[in-house]
Amino acid sequence: MAGRAYAIFDTAIGRCGIIWSDTGVVAVQLPEAREIDTRRRIFQVHPEAREQRPSENAELAIEGITGLLQGHDPDFSEVSLDAGGVPGFNRRVYEYACSIPRGETRTHLEVARALGASGAVYSVAQAIAKNPFMLIVPCHRVLETGNYTDRLSPYGGVISKRRLLALEGAHPIASKTLFEVLLPVAPPRPST
Repeated sequence: MAGRAYAIFDTAIGRCGIIWSDTGVVAVQLPEAREIDTRRRIFQVHPEAREQRPSENAELAIEGITGLLQGHDPDFSEVSLDAGGVPGFNRRVYEYACSIPRGETRTHLEVARALGASGAVYSVAQAIAKNPFMLIVPCHRVLETGNYTDRLSPYGGVISKRRLLALEGAHPIASKTLFEVLLPVAPPRPST
C-alpha cells in the first residue's frame, strides 16, 4: 500500500474511523452525529486516504478501540503509530499520557511538570487538543486545571472526555453548571 488508507468500523458509541500508512496508525476519528460527518472529517484532514480493508496493525488498533469503548482495558503497546508529522514535544506529551493508569487523570500542569517543562502548560494543552491518536493515546486522561472534562479534540466527534473517563471508572470533577455556580452564593434558608 502506498499513501494512506482508512476504514470505518462499528463501536459501542457509533461508527469510528481509523487512518493508517505503511508505518502505522496516523489517526483515529471518533464518531460524529452521523457517519457521513465522520467520513467528511476524515476527508478534510486526510484527503489522500482511500477506503480499504484494515491492515493487520489497523485491525489490532480497531480491536483495542472497540474493547475500550465497551469498558475493557485493552493493551495498545503492539499498535504501531505513524508519528512522522507530530512535533517532538507533542510526542513527549503523548508518551506521558500513555503512562497514566486507566481510571486516573492528570492536569495539563501536572504533565508539564512531569516533562520538566512547568512553563509549558499551554503547549501541553495544545498537544492534547491536537492528538490524532484518540484512545490509543489516552488524551482524555489529561484535563485542564480544575479537572473539567467537556473539552474535545478535533478527532473527538460527539463523545466527551467525561464519557470516556466514565467508561474507565474515573470520576474527575465535572464541569459546573450555572445552578452549581450560583447555589453557594445563595443566602441560607431560615430554619423553622
